[in-house]
Amino acid sequence: MSRLFDAFDRHRYWNAEESLILDQVRRAAKNVIAPAAAAVDRDAAFPNDSMAALNKLGANAIFVPEAYGGAGQSYPLYLEVVRIIAGACAATGITYATNFHAAAPIIDFGDEEQKRRFLPRIAEGGLGAIAITEPHAGSDALAMRTAFTEKGDEVVIDGDKCFITSGDVAGTLLLFGKWAGIEQENAALTVAVIERPNPGIEVMRIEDKMGHRGSSTAALAFSNCRIPRSNVLGRPGDGLKILRAALNRSRPSTAAHALGIGRAALEDMESYMNARVQSGRRVIDNQANQFLLADLAAELAMAEKWLHYVSALAEAGEDVALEASIAKLRASDIAMRLAIDAVQMHGGYGYCRDMRVERLMRDAKVTQIWEGTNQVHRQLIGRSFISK
Repeated sequence: MSRLFDAFDRHRYWNAEESLILDQVRRAAKNVIAPAAAAVDRDAAFPNDSMAALNKLGANAIFVPEAYGGAGQSYPLYLEVVRIIAGACAATGITYATNFHAAAPIIDFGDEEQKRRFLPRIAEGGLGAIAITEPHAGSDALAMRTAFTEKGDEVVIDGDKCFITSGDVAGTLLLFGKWAGIEQENAALTVAVIERPNPGIEVMRIEDKMGHRGSSTAALAFSNCRIPRSNVLGRPGDGLKILRAALNRSRPSTAAHALGIGRAALEDMESYMNARVQSGRRVIDNQANQFLLADLAAELAMAEKWLHYVSALAEAGEDVALEASIAKLRASDIAMRLAIDAVQMHGGYGYCRDMRVERLMRDAKVTQIWEGTNQVHRQLIGRSFISK
């Protein structure tokens, strides 16, 4: 990587414990996760060895409070870990990040009994998933139809979910639906935790995707799925509040993931352009190509710096809804641009699966789609300028 990003990383402050954690994650990324990434992608195989390496390091414990079996590390540190892992293997990166996305609402909104019941298994390396999207409800979460019906000490769940990362393998599933009997849509949204095994959950399909092929994406059906009433987070109707808070944490996480892909693309592009000779000149010796690298590196540096700013605000307990949208939007857009231009600078070789940049381009695309499409984020950001 260029001196620019070497200095960028070197001057970011981490304490001794954080630095040790990051060094361990970098070694795992280099020695285990990256070497397995091509096969994980080719075979659409769940990254078992990579996740085992992360579990050996206690990576899930980073974001779980100490009282519940974790290490209680900072949110900025978690985001840096996501970026490192995603740069080595995007499928492993999103599998790891999804564990956090499922755990964060329990950490923030669960009662003491729920935290003690659900969080230790995540800290120990258990897989989590968060189920929001439905066939008829994507960015418009209030249109979801999954129903929660109270029956004594139980809640019965009926409905369908789709595009659920780790939905087929997660042992802890955070599910959003609507509480039966509450008519107003935004007042009915409710969240509950489902533990597997549960006979009321059926995996209907595993998606065959363009990228992130080693990360399973499932369609789930819930039919007479029964859980204890005590598995509901907060009160019926708290779902919208919990969803907004969850997105404020998961969107910067998605940005970190995208920036990991972007860094990998820039690294491969820089290396190839310095080595490849055409017409007696290295590809990088052409001024137009230097200008391309300059623009891409500047955009990437600014996106990373903004994410650092957002992570500090979130760590301090600030509402970062708007800032998180900007982070997700800019990080995913620059990741896609970097991946596309990395393929272009590799010429015909970039179009072949022998080169990592081909995979990075496929992996980058979905970062502009999930956690709210970038069109939706532009709308959210744009609306913030409208006078009340």
